[in-house]
Amino acid sequence: MKQKVVMKVQFRCQKCRTKALKVAAGAHGVNSVSLEGGDKDQLVVIGDGMDAANLAATLRKKVAYADIVSLSEVKGN
Repeated sequence: MKQKVVMKVQFRCQKCRTKALKVAAGAHGVNSVSLEGGDKDQLVVIGDGMDAANLAATLRKKVAYADIVSLSEVKGN
């Protein structure tokens, strides 16, 4: 089951943004990662069989504050 997770992340600098993308992309089951929102402060992660809570905890530990905004199932291919 493919999932779409939207997380609100507080970035301090561009380097933190890059690190968050790398951490999220390296997580188990992640297919794509992107930044959205007006201030590019929402991390959108799409994957199959990933653990959203574990990903949020890892981002908190390695980058900055991260909070899960929404979790939904992706329809289609």
